[in-house]
Amino acid sequence: MSVRNEIKAQIIRAGFTMQEVVDLLHDEYGWSDSVSNLSAKLQRESIRYKEVVELADALGYDLIWQKRREK
Repeated sequence: MSVRNEIKAQIIRAGFTMQEVVDLLHDEYGWSDSVSNLSAKLQRESIRYKEVVELADALGYDLIWQKRREK
């Protein structure tokens, strides 16, 4: 699954619209208040790790690094 599709799926699973997420990110982290800017980052897959962490926080998620299990 692409980064774009994965993030959009998480937004939907969390019960938000893109506009609601952009509004939260604008209020909490000073992001642009433009849905098209976020959509462009997702389309180009140029979103930074820091931005993904902030996005996850706005959605109520924690990102966790977990070691893979040995097979």
